[in-house]
Amino acid sequence: MKRIIVLMLLTAFAMNGFSQNPEETPEQKTERMAWWTKARFGMFIHWGLYASPARHEWVKRYERMSNEDYEKYFEIFYPDLYNPQEWAKKAREAGMKYAVITAKHHEGFCLFDSKYTDYKATNTPIGRDLLKEWVEAFRAEGFKVGFYYSLLDWHHPDYTIDRNHPLSASSDEEYEKLNKGKDMDVYRQYIKDQVRELLTDYGTIDIIWLDYSFPTRKDYDHGKDHNDWDSENLLKMVRELQPDIIVNDRLDLLDVEGGWDFTTPEQYKVSKWPEKNGIRVPWETCQTFSGSWGYYRDEMTWKDTKQLLVLLIETVSKGGNLLLNVGPTARGTFDYRANEKLEEMGEWMKYNNRSIYGCTEAPADYTRPDHSLLTYNPETNRLYVHLLDYPMKWFTLKGYEGKVKYAQFLHDGSEIKFGKPRHNVTHQESKAKDDVILILPMVKPNVEIPVIELILN
Repeated sequence: MKRIIVLMLLTAFAMNGFSQNPEETPEQKTERMAWWTKARFGMFIHWGLYASPARHEWVKRYERMSNEDYEKYFEIFYPDLYNPQEWAKKAREAGMKYAVITAKHHEGFCLFDSKYTDYKATNTPIGRDLLKEWVEAFRAEGFKVGFYYSLLDWHHPDYTIDRNHPLSASSDEEYEKLNKGKDMDVYRQYIKDQVRELLTDYGTIDIIWLDYSFPTRKDYDHGKDHNDWDSENLLKMVRELQPDIIVNDRLDLLDVEGGWDFTTPEQYKVSKWPEKNGIRVPWETCQTFSGSWGYYRDEMTWKDTKQLLVLLIETVSKGGNLLLNVGPTARGTFDYRANEKLEEMGEWMKYNNRSIYGCTEAPADYTRPDHSLLTYNPETNRLYVHLLDYPMKWFTLKGYEGKVKYAQFLHDGSEIKFGKPRHNVTHQESKAKDDVILILPMVKPNVEIPVIELILN
């Protein structure tokens, strides 16, 4: 009975605390989100013309390039080594279950063969619909697929210049002059037309990232919000075209019923499971291997493998998903450093993914031991202790007396003996009667982060 109650609470926390479609019941919503909630680990891919300068995906903005300045990257874009089947295989071997790619980023360049623009991959020297090839390759590897579509567009002639634009101004007068003749109604229709293409021409799309809103503030004008995107009608169209799709939270519709499905903390760790109005909500953190999303040749702040694994484990331990980004090169390959990290994470996931897939935050009555992270699978009623700092033989689980049926290392299924503390023990870890002491080997197993699987009573 206790296990059933915990499962019901976790489901309620995970699925009922966010805006739902007006015509969707909580049960239908739970079913729509179920695959995503269980997957926990996905790949983000930022790829576009910015791979050629290789100086950050915002290089056009940071270096204040005009369309004419940036045109050279369009004219030479030729990713001759592009092999999406290879990308998909690397993602699968890393333990990822779904993937999201930038169909169009802020620069305005489209990886797909849109009939509403000439600024697309089919008009570059590569001459192919790169998005179609990607979708087919990732679906063939069993992935759920998603598109990122930028609401910003630094190339479109009717997109009004704002504070994030490469040609941003310093006064209202300058903005008025720069935006003379531009028509956001035309651009709003362009967004709808392209999103309709993406959700019509490529089969079932499981996730869509519509990114992002930056409302005008009193001290910082010339932003864009839901009115600029016509967000409510755009989202209505999305849900009509793909009723089962999962939508992110960047349309500036946080307080609108049905305006979002999951929240997206970016490039930081949350302190606890995110909430809205005091209720936990589904969430996914998007993170990079280094300091940029697009390929950045000279950027050197790459996370090591343990940092990345801790990021994944800690995210799941707070009920969330990790969307980990790769920025492919201008020739269509993954950077060697990304390949290394994917391989190393995959080696760990090969033996320890049971502590990730389908897991969530541990019930409150299981205390997290020092220097560890807990995840919990409510369907199997198993608790996973991730040893971030390997202990010396004795490992105390405070308050676990009567809760543990069996203990084993997850990577090899080897038994871990355990017992109650004795009053005459010489070690000082625990003397409480309700504690459990695990007896671990003195030498750390040959695993980056060893995981103890506890089969609970």
